[in-house]
Amino acid sequence: MPIYAYRCEACGHAKDVLQKISDPVLTTCPSCGASAFKKQVTAAGFQLKGSGWYVTDFRGGNNGAAAAPAASADAPSTSDAPKSDAAPAPAPAPAASTSPDAL
Repeated sequence: MPIYAYRCEACGHAKDVLQKISDPVLTTCPSCGASAFKKQVTAAGFQLKGSGWYVTDFRGGNNGAAAAPAASADAPSTSDAPKSDAAPAPAPAPAASTSPDAL
């Protein structure tokens, strides 16, 4: 059920009310009794859960370095292997095959 924010235009009393969508809008202020209690427009807060959403699709998994969190500058390295700034060499191009019909 959604939570609606109400505010009285007469006394300024504000209250959040848990209501069904089908429930009638409240009009009487619980503080002063005036019929100036109005529903406020507020930002909706929600979280998407389950598979199929970006936050769950790319968290964890076998994506190698993309899924691993970035190491901080203060944290010691756990790897004893030296690090290289050089990019890996590209794979060699496949050799062109010749068919016996072309000769």
